[in-house]
Amino acid sequence: MQPFARLARRVGAVPPTASLSNVQRTFRSLAPLSANVAPAVGSSGPPPPPPAGESDGYDMARRRKRLRQMEMLRQLKNIKENGRGAKMRFWDDVSVREVDDHLQVFLDDRPLRHPSTKQIVRIPASKPHLATALALEWDVLTATQDATKNHLIPLTSLVCRALDIEAEGPAGPIRQSVTQSLMPYLDTDSLLCWAPEGDERTETLRELQRATADDVIGFLVGRVWPGSTIVPVLDGASIFPRSQEPGTRDVVQGWVSGLSSWELAGLERAVLAGKSVLLAARLVAEWSEGPAGVARSEGGERFGVELAARAASLEVAFQTGNWGEVEDTHDVEKEDVRRQLGSTVLLIAGEGR
Repeated sequence: MQPFARLARRVGAVPPTASLSNVQRTFRSLAPLSANVAPAVGSSGPPPPPPAGESDGYDMARRRKRLRQMEMLRQLKNIKENGRGAKMRFWDDVSVREVDDHLQVFLDDRPLRHPSTKQIVRIPASKPHLATALALEWDVLTATQDATKNHLIPLTSLVCRALDIEAEGPAGPIRQSVTQSLMPYLDTDSLLCWAPEGDERTETLRELQRATADDVIGFLVGRVWPGSTIVPVLDGASIFPRSQEPGTRDVVQGWVSGLSSWELAGLERAVLAGKSVLLAARLVAEWSEGPAGVARSEGGERFGVELAARAASLEVAFQTGNWGEVEDTHDVEKEDVRRQLGSTVLLIAGEGR
């Protein structure tokens, strides 16, 4: 405590003869200083007006921008609540008209155009169902922005795919690319992958798969690819698929290369939907009005979208029948397969078929 006493004597707080206890008592006896509060300055009444200056124009621009944003939010809310109550598209009516022996979809008085080439979309006059479905696809759109989303206009994308193949000619790069991309599916065809033999749990599934495959293969070998031999690619205990014979591959590839632009685009969509060249080929042969179409045989049920969808998902249907469906997964996939196969039939069929 001696350093504190020396410090106090140095600054003159206590006499030199004061003791340490006196120093402590002296510090404790200091009176606290009172706060000096400044008086409140101001007057009663309304607040002063905002300052005027060069920032007024900027503030007004921000205010107008905010009002526009609020109006857009209000319109979006109306669309969600009332459907097409607040129209945000540049057309009101959609119609189908025949122009120069072709069918065209009109948005008011504007013909529908290809999104990339800007060419008018012309559909053969023999395909009125395709033109009507295309018009309905555009009639349900609520905003112009929706036309830039391919998942909202899938039929338009499919039609434009066929028109692109047609515009390039018989030796175009798109045709060659489609043919090369589809042929590998023949070696992993979903219709030719059967459940193992001798397993009691899957014996019924194997019987269904074999019966369905025999029906489709019999039609194709007898009426589309005569003399060809098609064998299962996955059978028994093997986990590695086997390829078809080279002669069969050449026949199938030659048939695919000779399809019209509409048939090739439809075949591509069906193969990707069902992962099966055989199912897609039978759909094209049954429904096409082009050169790939074959005469319909009398009697029996026509191989349509429902039969093709069942054949493409035999194993899924078998397993979900035993174990149940996963909501928002199996049911969505089931409807999506039918939607895509249905678009194939719309694309290739016509009044002649």
